Parts: sequence; C-alpha cells; structure tokens
Amino acid sequence: MRNYVYPAQVETQSLGRLFVRVNSQANLRPIENATIRITRTGDPTNVVEELTTNSIGRTDTIELPTPPLDYSLEPESAQPYSEYTLQISAPGFEDFTVSGSQILPNVTAVQNTQLLPQTDRPDTSELYVIPPHTLYGEYPPKIAEDEIKDVSSFDIVLDRVVIPEYIVVHDGPPTDNSARNYYVLYRDYIKNVASSEIYATWPEATIQANVLAIMSFTLNRVYTEWYRNKGYNFTITSSTAFDHKWMPERNIFDNISVVVDTIFNNYLSRPNVKQPILTQYCDGIRVQCPNWMT
Repeated sequence: MRNYVYPAQVETQSLGRLFVRVNSQANLRPIENATIRITRTGDPTNVVEELTTNSIGRTDTIELPTPPLDYSLEPESAQPYSEYTLQISAPGFEDFTVSGSQILPNVTAVQNTQLLPQTDRPDTSELYVIPPHTLYGEYPPKIAEDEIKDVSSFDIVLDRVVIPEYIVVHDGPPTDNSARNYYVLYRDYIKNVASSEIYATWPEATIQANVLAIMSFTLNRVYTEWYRNKGYNFTITSSTAFDHKWMPERNIFDNISVVVDTIFNNYLSRPNVKQPILTQYCDGIRVQCPNWMT
C-alpha cells in the first residue's frame, strides 16, 4: 500500500480509505481483473494509484490523502474531503469514469460500479460527475411541508407502512420531464442520501439520528404515494427543494452502510398517527429552519 503526500498537505494531511467493487450491469456478476486508475480530480495526468479487482470484483483497500478531520466537524470550514477520479476498464466491457469521488479522513469510502457489456457502437463509455456534498455546495433549500399529510382526498394510499425493496428516484425537480428515473434498492437509496447529506466522520449516534430522519421522510413519500397521487410515475426526487439529494454513481461510506443495514426497518411517527413523519431538516447555518431538525 502506498501513501501519497502532496507538499501543501504535509503539515495538515489526514488519510481516508477507499475500495472499489465492480460488477456487470447485465447479470450483476463480479468482474475480475478490472483496472481502476485513480487520479486527483482536476489533475488527470498524475496517477495516484492503479488497482485491480480480485475474483469477487473487489480491490484492495488503499489510503488516500484528505483534508484534516476537523474540517468535517466544524460548520463553515474549508472543503473537508478530497476528490478523486476513477477510470474503470475491463476486457469485454465499456469504460466507466467517476469524477469527484469524495474521500473523507479516517473512514472508508466504497465505490460500487456496474459496467455495461461492450457493444459495436462507438463512444459508449460512461462518465459520471459527482456534485459537491450538500454541506459544502450550494443547493436550493427545502420547501416547507406539513410533517403529517392529509391523505383523505388521495386515490392511492397504502393501508400500512411498508419497507419497499425498490423506490423510483426522479433525478431532478418533479416537473422536469427530461430528468431520468432510476430504480434503486431502498437501502442503497438511503445510503446514497446519507453519504450526500451528512459526513461519515460524525459520531455514530449522530449518523443514526440522521439516517432515521432520512428513512422517515422517504417512507412518508412511500406510504402516501405522494407523487403518484399528483400524476407522476416516481416515488421521490433528487431535488433538495422537494426531497433529499441523491447522486447517481456516487461513493458511499462503510460506516453509514452498516448503520442503514442495522436500522433500515425503523422510522419516526407520532402517537395515534399511522404514517411516518415527513422529517424535514436543514444545516442550521447557511439555511435557517425554525422548528426543524438541523
């Protein structure tokens, strides 16, 4: 394992960890001997590391330089994560590139990737650019809603709270007809959102509380069939003005993944109220939200 030190980071450098899983999109089978070329985002000529997947489609875990841990524990600090670009290739499959994979100090990032089988069509390689984390980038604030929905006029409402296997994520505002719909495993959706909206360096109890809020909000959308009752064909959006931020192909963090797998069938509610609470929250610094979670 090699550690890389950049001169400006010598005094303050921390280290985060990363491993990559590569599967076939056609049958979800692991891809052996896939090559992952890692560079700093914005510096494509400087190869930090090259990895190869084993028989179960996984690389070794490596350490990568990151900003100091304190950056992710204090509000309004400098960018607390490093960004890396992963170029993934394997014989018989289309090339795949993720730009902006986020690495935080002292925790392990997991990049899950599914490659398309190669075709005769030219230029079919895929590129995904991961947007900034919601605690660092600028995103529209949440539009306030009632935490308990009046569903008396709805045509479709579940008779009980169900933990779904899949949800349909509309990658944009509800009215954007050009935005793509993604079918996402429920747990994978929660892991993605949590990795996009909180820092994995936070204490475990804090991560659990935030994950519980994310799940309660999501299950309110599921239980009320909120968007389907408005004539849409999806469960939830990726717009922060309406729902949570979900990012296609972004990396998640293993400690967040463990928390989600442990409490995935829980949610928040009120006494004598069947539906999960629409748990709205904001960062409490750049966006103020009285009476909400922060």
